[in-house]
Amino acid sequence: MPSEPSFLAFDTSAAHCAAALLSGGRITVARLEVMQRGQAERLMPLLHEVLDEGGLTWRDLTAIGVGVGPGNFTGIRIAVSAARGLALGLGIPAVGVNGCQARGWLTPNSVVAIPAPRDQVYLCDSTDSCSMPRLMPRAEAENIAGRALTPESSPKRLAEAIAWITAANWQTTITPPAPLYARAADAAPSSDAPPVLLD
Repeated sequence: MPSEPSFLAFDTSAAHCAAALLSGGRITVARLEVMQRGQAERLMPLLHEVLDEGGLTWRDLTAIGVGVGPGNFTGIRIAVSAARGLALGLGIPAVGVNGCQARGWLTPNSVVAIPAPRDQVYLCDSTDSCSMPRLMPRAEAENIAGRALTPESSPKRLAEAIAWITAANWQTTITPPAPLYARAADAAPSSDAPPVLLD
């Protein structure tokens, strides 16, 4: 068992699996795999590899950190479900970190933008963890921010930020992580009439 707290953080909110291990007050391992699909199959083996590289086991972890979005619906659900399951199985806290908080930790700007499809961004205040990101065209977001929006942070760096934020908040987090969806799902309910159930 390590003498200092250890935190495993990960994010699959976009076309990637990213993970970071914070132990002994420093990031000891950080990994990124870019992928359009397959995060559900790759995430747990990747986390095993990160722990092995860091010389730790699941039982050495103090808490789990997870990116909760906004971003890809399926990717967010994969990561949040994994974090909640691991936390329950290991008997440790899981801390949800939204993309605004993570990017705010990496940059000094309070207004940050998260890339979205079709040249849009989620604009948010990184200092307010309760504010809902707003989806808008990039040009409109840059007008509101009063500056050109910086390029997207590396997903590996985002995983590292999630680890640091988890280390700062794990003792005061009381609710399990939940997905942060800032827009409606692309899929729509079926317009067909439901089947008639017979007694």
